[in-house]
Amino acid sequence: MFFGEEEDQFFIEIAHTQEFKNGQVVGGDTFLSRSISGTDRFGAILSDGLGSGIRANVLSTLTASMAMNYMLHNRPLPESLRTILDTLPEDAGEKISYATCSMFDIDRSGEAHIVEYDNPDYILLRGSRHFETRKRSLKINTRQGVRSMLESRVMLFKGDRLIFFSDGVTQSGLGSVNYPAGWERSGVISFLEDFVSKHPEISAKELSKIVMQKALHNDLFIAKDDITCAVVYLRAPRRVLICTGPPFDKGRDKEMAYEFDNYNGKRVVCGGTTAQILSRELGRRVTGDGRHQLKTILPSTAKMEGAELVTEGILTLGHLADLLQNWKEGSKIEDSPAGDILALILQHDIIDILMGTRINEAHYDPSLPVEMEIRRNLVRRLKVLLEGGNFMKKVRIKYI
Repeated sequence: MFFGEEEDQFFIEIAHTQEFKNGQVVGGDTFLSRSISGTDRFGAILSDGLGSGIRANVLSTLTASMAMNYMLHNRPLPESLRTILDTLPEDAGEKISYATCSMFDIDRSGEAHIVEYDNPDYILLRGSRHFETRKRSLKINTRQGVRSMLESRVMLFKGDRLIFFSDGVTQSGLGSVNYPAGWERSGVISFLEDFVSKHPEISAKELSKIVMQKALHNDLFIAKDDITCAVVYLRAPRRVLICTGPPFDKGRDKEMAYEFDNYNGKRVVCGGTTAQILSRELGRRVTGDGRHQLKTILPSTAKMEGAELVTEGILTLGHLADLLQNWKEGSKIEDSPAGDILALILQHDIIDILMGTRINEAHYDPSLPVEMEIRRNLVRRLKVLLEGGNFMKKVRIKYI
């Protein structure tokens, strides 16, 4: 198999969930995550602006954006944080900086470097058990005086989870009968250990949502502060294959069919000619399913044994690229063949594309729309979009 698994011992899933303080239209917490271009590293930032609302949002966004830019330029994390603290103003009454900051840098080997300033300490779950990491306290001189930060370096392994959160989580329920001092970090740890032991395969996104919902429940569903939880999860990767376009040489049709049939993951076929080749080589019928006929201008989907989806090729992939480009967290997935592919992509980590390179002369018909892209350029566009900051997927392409 050319899409080997030896390099994919684990996949790094990063996700977060947030609830605004009751009555606010924007959040005072900001979470950013990016793959660092030209490296095998990922960066994540959590910042909590002082107070709530617009002012807190602007300050946390400024802090997180600066931190991410420094990380993308490979600046040392403690030095970056010092520069940020020198840049931020100081609250005249509180005599503290306007925003907190946790900076997280991890590579594909699992080596993580974390610097924290004034946020609750992160939690490391190894399996379902809490593991307290060793942290070094650093004193840094800023124009506001001496400030303390925590720095840790930890080697993460498959199955490990890092959980970051704002104080809206640890202080949730403050003053209530059950949590007179708030939920506190120890309460979050106990909750996580119990929940993950019962749901060991829960995704980063779902776990962050569960923690946020529990904190909101502690506040009797009226959030007293912005509540943000982010989770980094190292787990076995989930794969999906998109097979599109006939091979350049018809003699390699069998090879394409073999790669498709033996792929370890879910499979999608994009293109009528591609579906005919696989149908012929694998002895499987392609039948229409009639879905989406009245809901979209795209050609309808079909069914074939061994494939999650069978769709038209260029038009559907082009529309998929448009959906990816305009995608925002929490958006509703369009009910169309391209939307069906997007839903699969969002559920998977590694997107493998097996692309035939035989030219379809119909794509050069001058009567077709200008937006019609040849398959090769379209696949490259999909790769750029999927590996970008919104998705951080791993994309592998084989031309055949």
